[in-house]
Amino acid sequence: MSVTYVGSGPYCYANSLAMVLGGQAPPPAVIEVLTGSPYGMQLIGGRLPLFDAFGWDPGIGIDAALGLLGWECERADGGTAAAALDRLRRACEDGPVLAGPLELGLLAYQPGSGEAVGADHYLVVLEVAGDTVLVHDPQGYPYATLPVGAFAEAWRGELIPYLERPFLMRHGFTRREQVGRQEALRRSLPAGLAWLAGRTDVRVPPGTLGLAEAAERTAELVEEGLDPEIRTLWQAFAVRVGARRLNDLAACLSSLRLDAGAAVAAEQARIVGGLQGPLVAGDDASLAAGLRRLAPTYERLRAALLAAESASNAANRC
Repeated sequence: MSVTYVGSGPYCYANSLAMVLGGQAPPPAVIEVLTGSPYGMQLIGGRLPLFDAFGWDPGIGIDAALGLLGWECERADGGTAAAALDRLRRACEDGPVLAGPLELGLLAYQPGSGEAVGADHYLVVLEVAGDTVLVHDPQGYPYATLPVGAFAEAWRGELIPYLERPFLMRHGFTRREQVGRQEALRRSLPAGLAWLAGRTDVRVPPGTLGLAEAAERTAELVEEGLDPEIRTLWQAFAVRVGARRLNDLAACLSSLRLDAGAAVAAEQARIVGGLQGPLVAGDDASLAAGLRRLAPTYERLRAALLAAESASNAANRC
């Protein structure tokens, strides 16, 4: 049996999107699934393993979730820090702004900050008043403040690899279509299948692997001696967000009565969540074994969802 997880976790863009959409937003767990993030694994550049879809990034995911839910917004980026802060100031006058990615390591109100490390983060800007930016940071900091200069440095995001232009923000959120959460989830399934098939229309760094290949190669990297930076990232972020995404996917598929797919996703969640103990304990043999158990599940999930799609199409023709 799969039990829905409720608790803390690094769902920064899903939580931020829920905040800006307000009372019309579905739960962050549903938003996360709509982004497409749970449908796979990628080994970026042959070095950085993450439990999200091959070629996926949060920017792609935010836009996908908004579209599926029937929302649209304005998007702005680039220019100088002064121009970006002026845009932000004016946008906040009309409502909350989803800002990001920002450099997590430069958000000075968070303990241990002070150095850019290439960690992406999203938050909601409520106000720019004088020389101070007021934010709701979903990492656990409501009504946090930063000097405008410090905020701009974090917002520049120089070390974030998928950020093409600095100072990205989304604002002016309007609903063009009323779409319930179940309908949005149903509409998201073709994109989920595309991610599981390995999309070819997304740009990835050379050497990037996806799905079973990513899991198998990551197991080899563990056996060869996992990079200490990767181990730290996995301990603090990657494993727990990956397990939560998959658990939420299982719950969402179950709500659509896609029981076979839900069972595979729940199994994946258990496998990924089960990596945390060996990872921290330094039990690399168990860590590699877990990754190899994970590898074939991506094709099994795709097969289960394809079978459900075929059955649905056949029923609709009758």
